[in-house]
Parts: sequence; C-alpha cells; structure tokens
Amino acid sequence: MAKLRDEGIGRPILVLHGGMGDSDAWVRVTDVLRDRFRTVRLHRLQYQLDVPRQVTMADEVRQTRAVAATLGRPVLVGHSSGAVLALEALAADPALYAGAVLYEPPIVVDEQLGGPKLAPARAAVARGRPGTALAIFGRDVVRMNPFLAALLGFVINRRPGELGPRVERQLDDCDAIDALGNRLDAYAKIDLPILLLGGDRSPAHLGARLDALQRALPHSRRVTMHGQGHNAERSAPARVARAITTFLDEDARPAR
Repeated sequence: MAKLRDEGIGRPILVLHGGMGDSDAWVRVTDVLRDRFRTVRLHRLQYQLDVPRQVTMADEVRQTRAVAATLGRPVLVGHSSGAVLALEALAADPALYAGAVLYEPPIVVDEQLGGPKLAPARAAVARGRPGTALAIFGRDVVRMNPFLAALLGFVINRRPGELGPRVERQLDDCDAIDALGNRLDAYAKIDLPILLLGGDRSPAHLGARLDALQRALPHSRRVTMHGQGHNAERSAPARVARAITTFLDEDARPAR
C-alpha cells in the first residue's frame, strides 16, 4: 500500500518529492494549499527504505498511477527527480491527470546526469562514508557550491545510520533517470497544461534542462522565482504555493 499524507478538500494535487526526501518534504507548501485543495503527498517508492533496491522509474510510475486513479485527475506537483517521475507518469497515462507543476526536473538532454561521475560516490558508500558520497554527488552531479557540498557531507557522515541509506537511494534515483535517456520526443506528446518552475540561483544546468523541456512541451509556461534556488519549497513555500494556485486557477481549470 502506498505511503501518503492526504489532507484538505477540493481539487486534488498529488505531490512527488525530490531526492533524499519523503512525504514530509513539501509540508510547508501543502500547509498553505490545503485550505483550498486536497493535497496528497506521496512517499516515493525509491525512498521507502523497506522496499528492496533497485527501484526503476517504471516502478514509480506504477505507484503514481495507482494513487492517481483514486483521486480523480489530480494535478501533479513534482520536484527535481520527482518532476522527472511526473513527466514519465504524464507520458504513460495522460488521461489520469489534469496537468502538472514541474520544479527543475534534471532530465537527460545531451549526456547522462550521473553516469561515470557516480563511481567515486559509490566507492565512498562502500567505504561507509555516505556523507562523502553525497558531497561528491552534490558537487559533480547537482553542481552545487563545492564548499556547501562538503559541509553537507560532513553533517551526514556524523549521522550515517539515519541518513546513509537515503544517500544510496539518491544515487539509485540518479541511475533511474540516466536509464531513461533523452525523452524529449515522448514529452512533446503530452497534451496537458504544464507549469515549469525554476530559481535564478539554481545551478545553471538545471535552467538549461528547463529550456529544453520548455521547447519540447506543447502547452507549458514558465515562472522564475527570483532569489531562489533548487529548494524553494523550504525557503519560500508561500511563493511556491501561490504559483501552484495561480496555475490551477488559470491554466489547469477543470473541464465543465
């Protein structure tokens, strides 16, 4: 059975969190939304530690499909790798959804997202250094500030029992995206309204991936959150909630 948090009443919104997260990752946003909407935060299969590895994107699409089928054409809200999952769900079952909000999906465009760059991170996991692995992932794949990546790694190395297993799932998540390859042709067939969210302080490659996605999608518009990076769901939840609300009210209105 899917693990989820189902709150509020109204039009349904199904939230797919990003890497290292769980169903609580977007609670600050859904706390704002649930006065008007039914918000369902799904704990993605990839990050359920009691589920055996390796979880594929197809596995997660099946999980998303099963939940969406009970909700009555929800709008998907996907963040980071959860936004890649949202794209795959839309491509597989467009009739199940009313649209989507995609916050910086790290889709494959020209080269693999991780590929050989993950080898040192995997080696660090094998040595029992998950924080070092995440620092390598943050520096070389996410392309975050190297100092901040190292600091994050230091913190996780001090709490490996609690956070270490999630690091390995983060690397698996990256592998699952790489296994998809370039899917822009498939995404170009999604005939649904889509809002693309990005921050002007996010790593530049995420903006370039959004550019490619925006060119491919037939019914998309884009909102840039000034002063925000890749985690505005934490740093500016009210702004993210406002963008989602405007999208539902103006672009993804229910059919009459």
